[in-house]
Amino acid sequence: MTATIEPTITKERLPSAPARLSLAPTGSVPGLLDGAWWPRSRDLLREIPTLTEALDARWGRITHVTVNPTHWPVIPRKVPVTGHTVHVGWFAAEQDPNKVILLSYTVGRLDLLVIPPETEPAAAARLMAAATVPGGIRTASGLMADEAMSHDAAEARSRPDARRPE
Repeated sequence: MTATIEPTITKERLPSAPARLSLAPTGSVPGLLDGAWWPRSRDLLREIPTLTEALDARWGRITHVTVNPTHWPVIPRKVPVTGHTVHVGWFAAEQDPNKVILLSYTVGRLDLLVIPPETEPAAAARLMAAATVPGGIRTASGLMADEAMSHDAAEARSRPDARRPE
């Protein structure tokens, strides 16, 4: 897997829709994930500002984001956001490809399941709920695999049985 690392790009950002984000209840038993994020694209330069705007007020200024390059075609080194810059890093083998890690001076670390932008709304809702279960022990890739198996099983049930006479 090859990741494209872009130098810092500073261009005016167009207003975007609010982040589709679900977080575990405050004060709940910590789990492997702190919530889920459903970006609208695979463009980190466009998506990170929307995500940090949703989190900065609640969790404190997000300063660093790490991703696995598997699902992100371009990884900018720095992303300008309102009032500051977010540094972006990537880990190919060390980080779950379906997770983003956010670092903040006040909260520390948040681990979020990344729901692919093309995911159907019903599946995204199930994944967002699963990622916010207090004390959850499923990894990001584990939740994605569970959803894929459940989707495949539902499709198999909806197909007519080829052996049944009509």
